[in-house]
Amino acid sequence: MKSQTVEAPAAAAADGVESARGWQVVAATFLSTFTVFGVAYSFGAFFRPMADEFGSERSTTALFFSITTFLYFLLGVGTGRIADRIGPRPVLLAGAAAMSIGLVLTSQVETLWAGYLTYGVGVGIGVACAYVPMVATVGGWFEERRTTALGIAVAGIGVGTLVVAPTAERLVDNYGWRDTYVIFGIASAVLLCLAAIGAHRPPGSQGGAAEMPSLGNLTKSRDFWILYLSTLALSTALFVPFVFMDDYMASREISGSPGLIVGVIGLASVLGRLGMGAIAARTSATALYGPSVLVLGLSFAIWLAAGDSYAMLVVFAVVLGVAYGGFIALSPAVAAHIFGPVGLGGVLGLIYTAAGVGGLIGPPLMGAIIDEAGYPTTLWSSLGCGVVAFAILTPLGKRRDQS
Repeated sequence: MKSQTVEAPAAAAADGVESARGWQVVAATFLSTFTVFGVAYSFGAFFRPMADEFGSERSTTALFFSITTFLYFLLGVGTGRIADRIGPRPVLLAGAAAMSIGLVLTSQVETLWAGYLTYGVGVGIGVACAYVPMVATVGGWFEERRTTALGIAVAGIGVGTLVVAPTAERLVDNYGWRDTYVIFGIASAVLLCLAAIGAHRPPGSQGGAAEMPSLGNLTKSRDFWILYLSTLALSTALFVPFVFMDDYMASREISGSPGLIVGVIGLASVLGRLGMGAIAARTSATALYGPSVLVLGLSFAIWLAAGDSYAMLVVFAVVLGVAYGGFIALSPAVAAHIFGPVGLGGVLGLIYTAAGVGGLIGPPLMGAIIDEAGYPTTLWSSLGCGVVAFAILTPLGKRRDQS
């Protein structure tokens, strides 16, 4: 009897909140976000080869990325809710299958419109199944160290961008964009299946529908709409460097690797996620969230000033990356603080539809502006979107200060 009494708390400690199993989930989330966002954010390496082969304009080719972004954030509402009920592992495995099949099919398309379907649906489902469900699961495994754990988990996005974007550039140069998508399809399946091993559902979470916040009630919350509209404005500008950096450097005949610039954004975002997460653990996630949004928007002023300077583009990438990392790491923590950790998958999924709408509108809109007015007007527009996103957050900051 005595041994049983000792073992029960030990088992609870091993599997409970703040436990070693929780850190396994953090590692699994890191790997899953590394994989899906590494693929998604490497699209810039495919942009010009695909545009050249299909004879498409910037705005039309950018839709390839935009449709995908819209789908994975839109579908995050459903995948987050499903994971709340049945756990993240089966959701992640479904995403692995969808992403692998979608990438392989994309390598065979003969028209850009067919690629919208194969890549958009395949990668869209893959990211939707790997991002919101896994990030929300991390939130359920931690209380005191939630911000730190989330910062480490979503650092996979930055590391994936750092590693995969330059890798995609080299693979496309050596093997062409079609074979590169086949390679990515196989690699995605392997890595996501490995991540699924550590995708444990949070302790005490049995998917009871009564415990979850009603999505209808969320839309009646002023705080929800503040977060939603700010995310929408920011996301309209956020994806511009991921889609157009390669084209910008080619149009200006700037020597250097565009993939490396995107990779620097990824590396800097890791520093932002870990740094902001650590600081927020000692202060307030909400207090840091607004400044991260503002700095992200203002970073486009550095791109404007860069002109033909590759070094200045690197500086832009560092500043935007750190701010982007803070935005991504703090978003789940802010949502959990306001709405609670129970049913966080559904909450984040609904808020992130704003990023999907911004991602759908932004790249084609900015591509059309580039075609009509050039890059300076586009970059001023992006800067303006960031400032608006920060202004929308002002009432939320005042409310948190008063609480």
